[in-house]
Amino acid sequence: MRARFHPSLAATVLLLGLSVACLGLAGWQWQRAAEKAARQDSFAGAATLTQLPPAADAIEFTQLRLQGRFDTRKHLLADNQVLGGRGGVHVYTPFVESGGQTLLVNRGWLPLPAGRTPLPVVETPEEALTVKGRLGPMPTPGRQLGRALDPESNRWPQLVTYPSIERTGRALGLDLYPWVLFLDADSPGGFAGRDWRPVYMSPQKHQAYAFQWLTLAALALSCWVVTGVRRMETT
Repeated sequence: MRARFHPSLAATVLLLGLSVACLGLAGWQWQRAAEKAARQDSFAGAATLTQLPPAADAIEFTQLRLQGRFDTRKHLLADNQVLGGRGGVHVYTPFVESGGQTLLVNRGWLPLPAGRTPLPVVETPEEALTVKGRLGPMPTPGRQLGRALDPESNRWPQLVTYPSIERTGRALGLDLYPWVLFLDADSPGGFAGRDWRPVYMSPQKHQAYAFQWLTLAALALSCWVVTGVRRMETT
């Protein structure tokens, strides 16, 4: 008996195509791992400021210590936020800092009844205080299902979906600062769930997925080789 390598066309197309696809997915996971690692580095090395920077100079994750006052009445409740398996809202409240600029502060999570009424009571300090947090963009969903509920100017507090700084500013009649302050866990005036993170899937997780895809690519190549070997009788 002797053997020769003669894979079928169908096996070549299927298994080599599968291998190439797996290699592409592995490369994508490695890229995501690098991006997540860069975000973690930016988060850890962010500067700390004691006044609001000009919007054009603002950098994500910048740590801020600001003096000012919360608006005690006009709260935006962003729906569809889950904490510990319970549905709730993220509370966005305008904060007027000592320089006169108003920005939205994400104060954390409050529970919401299944029927979405009554809305939770948003207890808010009335006195001037110093808040601490990090700058970030308003969160946006990966996929938006349904129409956004825009805030109304004459109804506060109110429940919204897919909030935006621009629409909120129009409802408030204010030129809002174009970044959100995510309140630190030890800062006054906040609620639950203030464990803000730069990423929610670690670079190591992406690397593990990349290794899995590489393993599948190697398995597909091995199957192509094994199935391509033909044994022939010799006389």
